[in-house]
Amino acid sequence: MSLLPTVENETAASPVYSVIWLHGLGADGHDFAPIVPELVEAQWPALRFVFPHAPVRPVTINGGMAMRAWYDIYGFDLVSRQDEAGVRESIAQVEALIAREQERGVPSERILLAGFSQGGAIALAAGLRHSQRLAGIIALSTYLPIADSLAAERGAANAAVPIFWGHGTFDPVVAMQRGVDSRKVLEALGYQVAWHTYPMAHAVCAEEIADLRRWMDERLR
Repeated sequence: MSLLPTVENETAASPVYSVIWLHGLGADGHDFAPIVPELVEAQWPALRFVFPHAPVRPVTINGGMAMRAWYDIYGFDLVSRQDEAGVRESIAQVEALIAREQERGVPSERILLAGFSQGGAIALAAGLRHSQRLAGIIALSTYLPIADSLAAERGAANAAVPIFWGHGTFDPVVAMQRGVDSRKVLEALGYQVAWHTYPMAHAVCAEEIADLRRWMDERLR
C-alpha cells in the first residue's frame, strides 16, 4: 500500500511525539493545519503533526460526487448501512502512517490519533484496534463506525487509551445523540472517555481547543 500524501508541521527539530490528524468529508489535509499554533503550548516537547489527504472517491449521499473521503456514506443514518470495506481500507492506511512515524523514531506510545467527523470515526476505528499502545485518541464531532465488531477486534494494548471527545449540541451532520450512543458503547467496553459538549453546530470552537490543549498537556508531560 502506498502512503497517503500528507501536510506536515513540526513544532521543533527532532520530534518526539506525533499527531496524525484526519480531516472530514470533502476537506483535505490542509483543513486543520492552521490549528497547530492555536493548540500547541511552548513548553511541550517537539511534535510532528501529520495531516493526510484522504483518497478521492464517489460519495453516495452527495449524489455520487467524487471528493476526498475516508469511506462512502450512504445516508444520514450513518449506522444502518455502512461502507465497512471503505472503513477498513482507511484503517489500513492509518496503520501505514503509524508505522512510518515509528520508522522515523516516534514509538507508538507517543503517537496520538485525531480526527474530525469522518476523520474522527477512522481515528476511533483504527486507534481502538491498534495492537500497540497509543498516547491517545482525539474524536471531534464524530461517531464510532463498525461498532459491532469492536469487542472482538479491539487491541488489548489500548484498552485504557485516553480518549478526548468533543461534540456540538446543535450538530446537524453528526447528531449529538449519535456521539452519545457511541460513547456508551465505548464505556460499556471499559474505555474512559473525556466527554465535552459545546453550543455549536458541526464545527470546532475556541473553548474546545482550550479543553483539548489541557487534555494534551497531560499526555505530553
